[in-house]
Amino acid sequence: MRKIAGFFQLIRWRNLLMVLLTQWVVWICVISPVKHWSGILLFLDAFRFSLLAGSTVLIAAAGYIINDYFDVKIDIINRPQKVIIDKVIGRRQAILWHSAFNIAGMLLAVYLAWQQGNYVLPAVQLISILLLWLYSTTYKRMFVSGNIIVALLAALTVLVPAIYEPALYPYLRADYFVTTGNRILVNPLWVIGAYAYFAFMLTWMREIVKDMEDFKGDAEQGCVTMPIKIGLRRSAHMVILLGTMTILPLAVASIRLCIGNWLILGIYIAAALVIPLIMWLIFLDKKTDIQHYGKASRLLKIIMLSGIITLLVYYGMQC
Repeated sequence: MRKIAGFFQLIRWRNLLMVLLTQWVVWICVISPVKHWSGILLFLDAFRFSLLAGSTVLIAAAGYIINDYFDVKIDIINRPQKVIIDKVIGRRQAILWHSAFNIAGMLLAVYLAWQQGNYVLPAVQLISILLLWLYSTTYKRMFVSGNIIVALLAALTVLVPAIYEPALYPYLRADYFVTTGNRILVNPLWVIGAYAYFAFMLTWMREIVKDMEDFKGDAEQGCVTMPIKIGLRRSAHMVILLGTMTILPLAVASIRLCIGNWLILGIYIAAALVIPLIMWLIFLDKKTDIQHYGKASRLLKIIMLSGIITLLVYYGMQC
């Protein structure tokens, strides 16, 4: 029983549920409605979407395993109570699970590519696997690059369903709003692209905050993360800069949506994302201790969940 619990902790099952929820919301709220107001048959039906989401979750699980595999020494210092590899699950078993998950994820992606007749598509999954490996073995311990890799992977999680849905490709050339019949709708690719940007920026911010929280263990293991390189206070200021770069486009989108008769969505973005992010940035700069950064990281995760709900509001306004 302890081994089963340890395994689920190792693959971060809560984070995997968040990945699954993110892709499901993108598919059900943004992609699926396209067939109703455009009449176009979609490639991603329920079965194919399940395979695509399964591929993403398997590869993400493999990434968590390999990350912990190379981080045992650091985790013993930063969070000894959460160390699984060598304590509950052996190193050989961890590598076997990592390989099995990656192979299974790639097979699902290749099958979907075969169904669509587009064999370039699995490059997305292959690149993700390579980035996760490079992050865990090298870039996690380096200045900035590790944070950016994780942020790119978060954005890619949002983009993957759109990449695998050819019915969305024509919208690449469309404006912010599209007209269908007597209705004016927000371009679905703009919605997905905006959310991918939001996921990228907030993940980058959260990764820096997590490095600030793990400052001690990372320093003892010779890592060169941003807090170690430029200090905790300057790292906090970098996060504030990134937060500002996130808030401004969200504020513009909110205003544009309100003007374009999408008042509820515009107000929600302002109330659930823009204002909480401003308050969070003010909160972040108040203290410089580990407990404070841990709380800041958890609060930012709640704001990220509010971002997912944005797509539910978008879906509701289409009905």
